[in-house]
Amino acid sequence: MADLAARLTKRLCDANSGKNLVFSPLSIYAVLALLAAGAGGDTLEEILRVLGARSRSELEASVARLRDGPLRDRSESGEPSVAFACGVWSDLTCPLKQAYVDAVVSSYKADAAAVDFLRAPEQATAQIDAWAAAATRNLIRSAVPPGAVDEDTRVVLANAIYFRGKWQVPFYESSTKNRPFYRLDGTAVDVPFMSNYGRHLIAEHDGFKVLKLRYKSSSPPYTSMCIFLPDACDGLGSLLERMTSSPGFLREHLPTSMAVVVEFGVPKFELTFEGSVTDVLKDLGLALPFGEGADLSEMMEDMHVQVQDGLPQGRHR
Repeated sequence: MADLAARLTKRLCDANSGKNLVFSPLSIYAVLALLAAGAGGDTLEEILRVLGARSRSELEASVARLRDGPLRDRSESGEPSVAFACGVWSDLTCPLKQAYVDAVVSSYKADAAAVDFLRAPEQATAQIDAWAAAATRNLIRSAVPPGAVDEDTRVVLANAIYFRGKWQVPFYESSTKNRPFYRLDGTAVDVPFMSNYGRHLIAEHDGFKVLKLRYKSSSPPYTSMCIFLPDACDGLGSLLERMTSSPGFLREHLPTSMAVVVEFGVPKFELTFEGSVTDVLKDLGLALPFGEGADLSEMMEDMHVQVQDGLPQGRHR
């Protein structure tokens, strides 16, 4: 999954240069796993190859480990609130095979439902949007862009992840001050920077630093936000090249020791992104699901279906 994340990041950044980018490699992995559950023949083999998995059962096990581990909701104990949801919607005229429904419901805890894409695509869109809003605590209220679903749509696969946590070492409003934030074009703008005092997990490497901010948790698995900061104001591009050059780069450069930080600040920010990953996935070698030769025979009865598009959306605040 780390290898897939590195390859997706590199290609999505190349395709969206000059824009902020926020996306979940895990969501893309999960949706392709749902697709693999209904694929056969060369189509299945292609999906497995792109995801780096040997079998459907390996995909199921990978997602289950994350869902029951780091993605387990622990909000009742005051720890991070997490939601991980999968959904499959098929048109009333072409119901899903029962074996496929059983597989995705049991293995991925997916919601599976029939909607009327053919006669009421707007209503079907509203149902999917309502599911996304419920899964993400209203963070994503419109999961389906205008025109993405119409009377020709036969099935929609989706994944949504929600995370909200409190910092282990809190930031206080009284310590928030405006400081210059440097953009890629060389200009700077004053923005609010949060700060706190004490010891932090931080590492210094050649050309960049890494800060690891842990979320409040009394026991493992611990969840953290890791910030990679280039030393040079225009160094983001070269750092990104290094980060995506090897699937192990991120883990190998994470901080392992605490240090006293004299001057410390993190800008308050909000990011949103919407885009297509179709061309990116094709570039990674996933072509058959998007063409006439797609074999999704284990998903639906006597119906030729091909994948039309992939539309990741993300929001971070």
